[in-house]
Amino acid sequence: MNESDYLGFFAAQHQAFADTLAVRRGQADLIDGLLSLAFSSFDGNVEAESANHPPIACHKGCATCCTLRVTASAPEVLLVARFIRWQDQRDPASNLGKRVIKANQTTVGLDEAARVKLRKTCPFIRRGACGIYPVRPLACRGHACYDKRACNEAAAGRIAEIPLSYPHRNFRSLIQNALQSALRDAGYVWDLYELNRAVSLALQQENSESAWQAGMDPFAEAVVNDIGREEMARTFDTLKRYQA
Repeated sequence: MNESDYLGFFAAQHQAFADTLAVRRGQADLIDGLLSLAFSSFDGNVEAESANHPPIACHKGCATCCTLRVTASAPEVLLVARFIRWQDQRDPASNLGKRVIKANQTTVGLDEAARVKLRKTCPFIRRGACGIYPVRPLACRGHACYDKRACNEAAAGRIAEIPLSYPHRNFRSLIQNALQSALRDAGYVWDLYELNRAVSLALQQENSESAWQAGMDPFAEAVVNDIGREEMARTFDTLKRYQA
């Protein structure tokens, strides 16, 4: 895909999210509809765009990169929290809820560089596998590498650059940004949040989903401001003018 293709993709993806928000506003399946669209779009487009690329080195049991700070939108946070409640009820020994709340006590307030330096494995990793894999955020889906050895070297702090998959990275950004843009236009909070902190808040607030549906921000404490909201808003307004 060239730049024009990406611009058209963003506009089309934004409209698809906007349509879903219009049809499902106030309904219990709003989050499911948004993220089903997001994840299926990501999987299909990455597969098509990766046809002539080398195979990625990521596989089940590899959690080398799972020390990075993860950011997620409110719908992603709420879906993860919903999954954790279901999983902990189904298998109390998993303790996913307690694990993330405990991890947050260590990681709260740390920026990207500090999280990497800390080298603390994500609380959702159990025996090398992701305990929330079916509902993992776009940030996790979009981080894929072609070289396992390079990942290990980077995790040990010996190198700074690794050969990332551009299709994974690009479609993660395009889809996540299109979701944020559509949420903003529809009057929902559209920030990105640090995952541990936001999920901890969601698990400790029984009404977090209904509060978000009502336009409130139950995760304000966890907002990540790497890029200012005004700058992001201007960018979204520019990008969505392009037609697919």
